Order: sequence, then structure tokens, then C-alpha cells
Amino acid sequence: MRESSGEPAAVTRRRLFGITAGTAASLVAADAPAPALAGSPTVAGTPAVTSAGASAREVTSLDAEGAWRRLAGGNHRFVTGHQTHPHESLRWRESLVEGQHPFAVVLGCADSRVPPELVFDHGLGDLFTIRSAGEVLDNSVLGSVEYAVEHLGVPLVVVLGHAKCGAVSATIDVVRGRGQVSGDVSVLVRSIEPAVLATPPDGDEARFLAAAVDNQAKRVASLMLERSVTIRTAVAHHGVKVVAASYQLDTGAVTRLT
Repeated sequence: MRESSGEPAAVTRRRLFGITAGTAASLVAADAPAPALAGSPTVAGTPAVTSAGASAREVTSLDAEGAWRRLAGGNHRFVTGHQTHPHESLRWRESLVEGQHPFAVVLGCADSRVPPELVFDHGLGDLFTIRSAGEVLDNSVLGSVEYAVEHLGVPLVVVLGHAKCGAVSATIDVVRGRGQVSGDVSVLVRSIEPAVLATPPDGDEARFLAAAVDNQAKRVASLMLERSVTIRTAVAHHGVKVVAASYQLDTGAVTRLT
């Protein structure tokens, strides 16, 4: 799946898509945002990245944990109100016309309150974003993840659930006989139902919903590995990681679950 040349496969693929490390490095330097606060506390148990700016070589050679640290650093800026809004300039946008070099896939809910680029304080070309209600994993979503992993060399896949997810809440109502859905919304409910059924009972409705949300994110991450030979191969042989995470609407913080 990965090239046998001496340079990192991720860099090779991105060169095939039209951006050399040297060219992108000069563009990053021109577009570099102001650094975040030094000595930032950790987010979700991971040391925060102290600067949103990085050379193209640093970005394209990131491993999975390095990619997570960049996401965590951006989320810390978002939580504390110190966003740098990187990679939004005209020059950077023009640099992406011939190709892209995202460092992470984020499969998130379609909920309008959880846009990954804002939550992680990153910009154009940084994240390969896929969104579906309740992070439901169908064939098109799975194929999109496979494309990013296999053809773009992305080292990290994040399944991002969020607090008070309407799709999970609706599924709980259906499971408990308190409601019903019609049309293709029923497809979403059927897909989320196993996560709800696997969540231990809890008399506190809010706690149960939060636990079901986390279970759905973790279940989808596991399903990716179960259903995709491409992703399993990337994990086993090329250091790719698939993780689940959860976003809190009130604080803006993302917590890594797996």
C-alpha cells in the first residue's frame, strides 16, 4: 500500500498530489499564525502544542501520536479562546489548488455545533473531514476514510462524538418505546441502536446519554477496523491509529476515549 522509496510514504503521496515539502514549507512560513501561549496545560491528557505553525516537513512526517498532539493543541486554543485560525490566507488557499496534505481524518457528527476545523483550530487542507449524524458508518463514509488513509497517507483517524447528540438521543427514545422515526432517519437509528443497547442502565438520563454517545464513538472506531482490510493493514503495518473521542458542548474540550 505504501511506496518502497526511502522517503516517508506520506510525503511521497503528497508530492504525487502536487505539493513538494520545500514549496509547502515556504507557504507555511508565510501563513504561520501567532504562537499560542507557552506552557499551555494539557488537553485530554496530552501535552498541548504550543504553536499552530509548523514546517511542511513536520506536518507531512507526523505519526499518529504527533497528529493527535497537533489536534489537542488546537483544541486547547479553542477552549481557552486563543485561536490562531491558521491556513486561511489567500496564498495558502492557492497553494492547495494542485493537491492536499491533511494530517488527520475526523469523522464527526453532522451537528452544526461541532465543526472539526473550528473545534481543533485548524484550516484549509489540515483535516480530512467526514460528517454524518451520530457518526454513522456506511459504505461511502468507510470508503472516504480508506481513501484518506491509503491515498493521502493520513496517519490518524478520529471518530468524534459529542455531548447531547440528537441522533443518539432519538435512538434512546426509540429503544425505550418513547418515540418513533420515519423515512431514512430510521437507518440512522438502527445503526446507533447497538451502542445504546450496550450501554449499562443508569437512572440519570444525562449520564446515560453521555455514556451512549461515548459508546457510539468507540463502536464506530472498532467497526472501521472490523469492516476494512485497508484500514486494518494500515494500522498493523504502517502505524496508522483509529481513536474515539468526545466533545463537550459547554467547555469546548475534546477528550480522547481510546
